[in-house]
Amino acid sequence: MRRRGIAIIGLGLAVRPHALSLTDLSASADVLYAVSQSQARCQAFAAEYPFPTTTDIDAVLADARVEAVILLTPPSTHRDLGTRILESGRHLLVEKPVGLVTADAEALQALAKARQRKLGVVFQHRFRPAFMRLAELVAEGGLGPLAAGQCLVPWWRPQSYYDEPGRGTLARDGGGVLLTQAIHTLDLLRALVGSVEIHSSLVSTTAMHRMETEDHVAALATFGARAPGMILATTACFPGFSESIDLVFARGTARLEGGMLSLHRHDGSTETVGQEQAFGSGADPMAFAHDAHRALIADFLQAIDEDRAPVVCGEDIVATRRLIDAMLTRTISKGKAP
Repeated sequence: MRRRGIAIIGLGLAVRPHALSLTDLSASADVLYAVSQSQARCQAFAAEYPFPTTTDIDAVLADARVEAVILLTPPSTHRDLGTRILESGRHLLVEKPVGLVTADAEALQALAKARQRKLGVVFQHRFRPAFMRLAELVAEGGLGPLAAGQCLVPWWRPQSYYDEPGRGTLARDGGGVLLTQAIHTLDLLRALVGSVEIHSSLVSTTAMHRMETEDHVAALATFGARAPGMILATTACFPGFSESIDLVFARGTARLEGGMLSLHRHDGSTETVGQEQAFGSGADPMAFAHDAHRALIADFLQAIDEDRAPVVCGEDIVATRRLIDAMLTRTISKGKAP
């Protein structure tokens, strides 16, 4: 793998695991620019990481040495900046949720395909060993057909989190708990079971938060061909607990919780993969290790070298966004909870 010229655009809350990962991947990634509109953020970033900073995005996109861009700006900027990046001939790795609405993600996916550029999405949970092992077992078919399942995201965010200007609004974030927190777990669920059909949902903003968008969603669904399923996602569950996916198969039950897989087969055998660790379920959304980000970025760079799609690509974000749209529109109740 040859060393690629990289630019990071956006030096806000999400940048830390990317910067640490790129430091680890210095043999294959040469970070030429770290970009922010804020000079203060550039200075703060430069004090912590060994990458050149700038506020001049035009100069970055004019530099032929830049081959790929990691876009970490707010969702409201993804479509415009992502379009500029792809039209300039760069490959693009973009932080979730990729735009304010699903059409933004669809547009970037189509543009990347037309320009023959790689479009990757920061769904780093796909690179956790526990998920990878469960995906392998499901693909092998040894657990038998899926019989039932549930997906739970019982997270917590204090009101101070939503008091930041724009956070939890349609104008900046595009949505609430589904789009900005549960999207990772929903992507894992979809990758494991294939299709997810939403039948009905309850969408609410609880009394725990003052915010424009939803902080609590519960839905009834079908996983795969005909397995009954349930999904719950919230940021109103103090102090915050690990997200989990339980899948009941004909020959065993798998529980994916945080970074651990627990498998119980009907023949009495068990299997455990991964380890318990923090994943940002509580008040600090960045309280997690960066190893999964490192693996995701390494795969993105390798995809460029091998001229293949990244493990998590444009098709994945579009499919997961459409699942979220279904949860928000197929509602039997929507509004402020008492």
